[in-house]
Amino acid sequence: MEHPLLLSLILFLMVMALLSGVGYRIYYKPGKFMRQLGAPVISDAQRIGLTSTEEPAPSTVVTFLHGLGSKIPSSEAEVATLKADLIRAGFRSETAAPVFYGIRIVSTLVLLLGALAMESRMPANPMLKVMLMVSGCAAGWIVPRFVLEKRVKKRQEIIRLSLPDGLDLLVVSIEAGLGLDQAIQHVAKELQVTHPELAEDMSLITLEMRAGKRRADALKNFAERTGEDEVRKLVAILIQNDRFGTSMGESLRTHSDFMRTRRRQEAEERAGKVGVKLVFPIFFFILPSMLIVAAGPGLLQIFKNLFPLMNSMH
Repeated sequence: MEHPLLLSLILFLMVMALLSGVGYRIYYKPGKFMRQLGAPVISDAQRIGLTSTEEPAPSTVVTFLHGLGSKIPSSEAEVATLKADLIRAGFRSETAAPVFYGIRIVSTLVLLLGALAMESRMPANPMLKVMLMVSGCAAGWIVPRFVLEKRVKKRQEIIRLSLPDGLDLLVVSIEAGLGLDQAIQHVAKELQVTHPELAEDMSLITLEMRAGKRRADALKNFAERTGEDEVRKLVAILIQNDRFGTSMGESLRTHSDFMRTRRRQEAEERAGKVGVKLVFPIFFFILPSMLIVAAGPGLLQIFKNLFPLMNSMH
């Protein structure tokens, strides 16, 4: 065989094309078709929820963390603030706060053990060793809270970005003749696949109104659960229109256009800041490399020819 490498390459490409075609036919194409159809009318989880109202049993780890965190003394104000943040992050279980405290204890102990393991490598200075252990304990206590705040901001951003689509669907539902309660329920049902976070919070509005709460109170709870400013504005518009009887569809369409315009302006603002943010990476990383590539050959020629010439002149 004169060209074994070329033959191996051709065989590899043929096998890769065959596997890609089979994978597309068997896995990707049916999955794409099912995603276009959307979720089933009654999913497996809903079917299980219809047949059984019991909550799933917590795992052993969750039970251990709950038992560990429930022993931490804390004030009611601190627990209320923590529960609000956990709800905004998507953790709505009654055991979420004790489990979070248990995670804090475990992370503190883990980082303390890591600090003790590094103690032998530290200089013979007792103050440095004490500072290392104190820093490990502080980091173990602070990191879970930091992660929770990041998750809250991420979920708020997801809800903010999905809100214009929900508003458009809400406008269409109201203009089609549905009331506000039925429109919210319909939007929550339709957004389960594309925007599950927003659909979950909007479905809770329907459940609270079915439980007997006033519509204004349910909408205010929706704003408190998310903690997002855009949701607060939307809730204020809905309550005001419901109170004064103004056109709900026109107000929601105007607010949706405003949100899309604001999103475009924020994107333009971030694009305008890119040039300033790229100054330091260019100066410290790209510019030295370009100087080495551009001026390196010339400097080598200078070192090779000019320095021997100067030495011979002496």
